[in-house]
Amino acid sequence: MVLLLFVDLDPELTALGSLGGFFVLRTGVPPRGPLPTLAQAYATPWIGDPEEVYADSLTFRIQKVAEGIHAPEPRIAVSVAQQALAARLWSIALGAAALYGQLPDLDPELLHWDPDGSAPDDLWLSKVRALPATAIGEVVRDRHLAPLAAALRSRYRISERLLWGNAGSALAGAWRQLDRWAKADGRTDVADRARGLAADLFAHPDLSGTVDPGTLRRRSCCLYYRLPGGGLCGDCCFDRPPGRAAGPL
Repeated sequence: MVLLLFVDLDPELTALGSLGGFFVLRTGVPPRGPLPTLAQAYATPWIGDPEEVYADSLTFRIQKVAEGIHAPEPRIAVSVAQQALAARLWSIALGAAALYGQLPDLDPELLHWDPDGSAPDDLWLSKVRALPATAIGEVVRDRHLAPLAAALRSRYRISERLLWGNAGSALAGAWRQLDRWAKADGRTDVADRARGLAADLFAHPDLSGTVDPGTLRRRSCCLYYRLPGGGLCGDCCFDRPPGRAAGPL
């Protein structure tokens, strides 16, 4: 029997900082003032004040990413931005669930996001309240990734298979990083907990088949290779970049 050693879910979630930048979740009110919530970002149509700086935070973020990576077509920026946000959400949730044995409620109404921030995405949780670790799928997949995918597909020419492939890749990446940290720090309890949670998450129909269970190599492409000078990601489904005439993925 494996003994799992958990700590309480502290108000500032400080223990997550030791896992790496993608796992950090700040709490309270950002120094620069209130930020839009992810619930607002996912809303279609936009439900905020059109006079706000971030009148449409999701579109703002996509445009910022497109400019930053010199994307020749919008769907590449959509893919990169969505996978980056998915990686942050999975990392926070999986890290907390494995380390604390509990999950902070990442309700989209409580989770604030700076679409003008740098990478990794700047997230703030306005209220810390604990949920059981087993709620991770409902919290991240159902309450974030599904509405995010719906919002992106309503605005851009982007494949649903690609978006869930990105989500699977992001989950695998969070799991690998957490596993490396746990083994380096002698926390086999954390590694075992993360492995069990990730396996359960990959069993869900939305994520099942998105990555190879043995190698964690993804089975769809994120389109990164289409960027100027872009190559293949470490978990890419391709062995070499396909021709530029390749169809939708």
